[in-house]
Amino acid sequence: MGRFSNRVVLVTGGVSGIGLAISTAFAQQGADLILGGMMAASAAETLCAELVAKGAVACRFDDTDLRDGAAARAFVSRAEQNKGAIDVLVNNAGIQHVAPIEDFPTDKWDDILAVNLSAAFHTTAAALPAMRGTGFGRVVNMASAHGLVASVHKSAYVAAKHGIVGLTKAVALETADTDITCNAVCPGFVLTPLVAEQVRAHQEKTGLDFDKAGLDLIKDKHPTGRFVTQQQIADMVLFLADKNAGAITGTTMSVDGGWTAQ
Repeated sequence: MGRFSNRVVLVTGGVSGIGLAISTAFAQQGADLILGGMMAASAAETLCAELVAKGAVACRFDDTDLRDGAAARAFVSRAEQNKGAIDVLVNNAGIQHVAPIEDFPTDKWDDILAVNLSAAFHTTAAALPAMRGTGFGRVVNMASAHGLVASVHKSAYVAAKHGIVGLTKAVALETADTDITCNAVCPGFVLTPLVAEQVRAHQEKTGLDFDKAGLDLIKDKHPTGRFVTQQQIADMVLFLADKNAGAITGTTMSVDGGWTAQ
């Protein structure tokens, strides 16, 4: 029996990068998974089968476009109709665009705020009533070191991630009289497909090979001199989702190689 045996766990953006690492970690602990993301149905079917083989009780995929708030709420409703109350909601879906603010495309701003911030508002608002009904719930929001500090050319991402931190605190206070918690994880640089794009851009600028360009990119941010791993983020999410983490709510957990200690 795993730590999350038969717990219903919904992970947005759960089919790639950090989200997949989180989904896999929950699967290995016996969770009943519902995964959001952008993936062909056939590939999603294969992925779910792999997660069941790793220990998940079941796995369902939903390709909801989280830019649409009503659709994000309907995603939660469909999950509840099939599985009952969601025990653990992981708001992980995220997109990125890098540009100076005066050149930042308005549509990119709108999409990043919708996916990285507003979607978490909608899914949380939709999931809380059933959580209150069962008397238990864990909401884990994927923020970022950029939820606490800023970097140039990332105005939308920084704004959204700062917003996630504020949303986390507000939800925590509104649920503080229950065994429902809401916390945010703030990763530093993790070598995901999103970050790999930034590494390749840095590679073109510096002429370094990919590995050296990656370490050069993060050297001023991570005193450790190392990328954070996806597994380290997944482990933190599972810790916060555990029934024994009920006294931790409304906080940010930095997993950032020392970035925000500077």
